[in-house]
Formats: sequence, C-alpha cells, structure tokens
Amino acid sequence: MRTTFLLNGSEITADTSDTTTLLDWLREDQNLTGTKEGCNEGDCGACSVMVTDASGARALNACILFIPQLEGKAVRTVEGIASPDGTLHPVQAAMVRHHGAQCGFCTPGFITTMATAHLNGVTDFDTELAGNLCRCTGYAPIIRAAQAAADAPVPDHVNDAPLLLTKNITGEAQPGAEPPTTPDALARWLDQNPHGTLVAGATDVGLWVTKQFRDLGPTVFLNRIPGLAGVAITEDEIRIGAATTLTDLQAAIAPYHPAFAELIRRYGSVQVRNAATIGGNVANGSPIGDGSPALIALDAYVHLRSVNGTRSVPIADFFIDYGKQDRAPNEFVEAISFDRQTDHLRCYKLSKRFDQDISAVCGCFWIDVADDEVREVRLAFGGMAGTPKRAPHAEAALRGMPWTDGTVGAAMTALERDFAPMSDMRASAAYRMEAAQNMLLRAWLEDQAQATSVLEVCP
Repeated sequence: MRTTFLLNGSEITADTSDTTTLLDWLREDQNLTGTKEGCNEGDCGACSVMVTDASGARALNACILFIPQLEGKAVRTVEGIASPDGTLHPVQAAMVRHHGAQCGFCTPGFITTMATAHLNGVTDFDTELAGNLCRCTGYAPIIRAAQAAADAPVPDHVNDAPLLLTKNITGEAQPGAEPPTTPDALARWLDQNPHGTLVAGATDVGLWVTKQFRDLGPTVFLNRIPGLAGVAITEDEIRIGAATTLTDLQAAIAPYHPAFAELIRRYGSVQVRNAATIGGNVANGSPIGDGSPALIALDAYVHLRSVNGTRSVPIADFFIDYGKQDRAPNEFVEAISFDRQTDHLRCYKLSKRFDQDISAVCGCFWIDVADDEVREVRLAFGGMAGTPKRAPHAEAALRGMPWTDGTVGAAMTALERDFAPMSDMRASAAYRMEAAQNMLLRAWLEDQAQATSVLEVCP
C-alpha cells in the first residue's frame, strides 16, 4: 500500500504492506536507526517518534504504528530533532548539560518525547515521560534536563505542517488495506469482509503482529474516516466517536467527570493514549479494559452500525462473556454516549505500578446521595469477572439505604455474591475481592472528607 507523509521535513511515499510498522520501515528501509527497538509492544518508549496531524504534534510508539496510519501526516524521528545545520534542539543540549544519558539506548525516545512536550508547552514531565523507560541514568537528570529546556524557544523546523493529502484517500479499493473514508463506506466494507481487521490506534492490534506474528487478513484503517472521531457535547448528552483517542477524550471529559479523566491518565503511557481509541477499548471487550467500568457506571450506550442500519445497546449488556460481545460480524462500534448528568462518579484503579500498568482491579461507582440516603447507585468493576460487570447485589444493599459505614459494610459483604474473581499473575482471587471491597469503603471515606489519595504520604 502506498502511503504519503512527511519524514523529517521531506515528503516521502512508502510502498509497504498494510502491517509494516514504522519502526521496521525506518530501520530497515531508511537506515534511520536512531529509533530503537526495545520491547516492541509499546511499553518502553525507546521507539518514540513525533507525529503531527491536524490536531497537533504527539509522541507515538513507532513499534506498533503501521505505515498506512501515517497518510497525510508528518513524522519526525530523533535524526530530525536537531536543526538542519546541526544545531542541537534545546532538549538535546539540556540532556548533555545535565548528564541525562548513559548507555544511550533509551535516549532517542526520550529526546523525541521531550521535544514533543516542548513544542506543545507541556511541563508535567512526570506524566509526559512515564512511557519512556531508563534503567541506567535514572529519571532525575532527565527531568532536570526537560525542566531546563522548558522555556527555550521552539525551533522553527519542528513546526511541521501535515500534508493532509487526499490522493490516496479516495474510498476506492486498493491492493492490501482498503481505504473507506466514511462510516457508510466502512459498513459496506465490513459487510463484504466480516472477518476483516479494523485498525484504529493499533495499541492492541499492533501486538498481534509484533508478538503473535498473526496475519490480519483484510484490513481497514479507521484513521482515514474522520467522521468516527470527536466528542460532541450538548445540553442533554455527551457523545464520543469510537475513533476518539484517549488523549482527546481525557481533555474533553475532565470538566464533566474528572474521576474518569484521571482514570484515563493512568491508562498506559502518553504515547499509548495518543493512539488508543475509546471505541477500540470497548470493542476489544477486555475484562480489564479501564474505559468500560467508567462507561457502565455512567449508564452509557454503545451505538453499532452496519449496512442494515444502526442500533444502540446499553454498555452493561454489550459484554456477554469473555471474548464475546453483543455485536454481529458486520457491525462496528460507531459511538458511545451517555446523558449529561450531575457528577457522582468515582473511579479507582489498582495496579502493581501506579503508571502505565494493567489493572488488577478497576472500580467505577455512580453513587447519588441526598439527605444522607443513597438515591441511585451503579457499581461497575473490571478485573473481577470475564467481562466488565455491574455488582447488582452490592447495589441493592446500598440503594434506598442511609449513607453510613454500616450500609457500606453490608455492600462490601454483598460483593461476595456478585463476583468470584480468578487468581493470576496480577493478583489472587482473595486479594481482588478485598481490593474491590476496599474501593467501596474508600468512596465512603472520601465522601466524609477523609484523605485517601495514594499519592499523599503523611509526615
């Protein structure tokens, strides 16, 4: 498949298979070996590159980024961070001054991520660099370097303008990957290829290729369908296009449900959130997909589309069993929506690492209390069953009852009737149950204005 984009400021057309990753193409076809292969699954950040499109510049993992996802965009690797005359970018110069590199393997990824943050004026470096791993130097000198460069002017050459080309985005069939550009065209394509692979951010599908060496078969890239992305907020509803990235969703949802936004902040790394989509997170159906418990607690609906029309399913009913959703082979997730509502949402994520880790348990609760009585409640958990799931017995123990520690204790006990979690490498069944129960207790303690944040340490 032919894909045209900017590479370090120059227009280039790559003729590749639909599952050729940017990392492999850079290293093997372009001899741009500064971009490193570490984990090859989007965890370590050694392969980070800067990608610019109409929404701006973002750091992405090249190892799980397929070449066709770059159509009309601009890519800048570590070789393109310094000025054409060789003058170092401010973050490169600061890394030298502050001794931010030792073995150097991770350094190119740090440089591209830092340069992207510098371009965007972002200074929360603990968050921005959480997806770049360093096992030699440690983070202190790297953070100091990022801070030192923060106020330096942005070099003109990194202000790439995306091509936004349309010559390869015609909606007509091409060999290999197919390029429909509208939801209707996608519905027709999926009806003809019911077992085809839909690629949005490729943060999961990418691993099917790099780790499982799977043949994806007929493939379609959703980045070529702008109508599937975006968040529409009206007086009555919040509607999220399936191809909306988690980064964009986090920014849009924060004013309305900040607990959901904070949960998203802990979803993978900046590089992963810049690529991953909420529709992919839901359609994947993972029992530990962090987006689904929050959406269940918000009483959201999944909107499905096919050549037969559209239908809407309560997200709590969308997940049938492990690996099975209420979705026909020719249907795709077009959007997710929920009512505008007063915020009663709390979300808690428990994982071995605070940042960039898969949940052992994720709990999201909608608890509406008035006059010290629980008027309405929706409790949703991930990691406690084969699907993201509500806790009906615990909800019944709370609904209509006084909002007291005794009521919460009864609901904690009732959770044992709702779930029989499994033991695996992330947590034992007993630990998962105790953690889920304690999340309910934490919700009550927070409502009593008690400090519960795991980021605060008492003196």
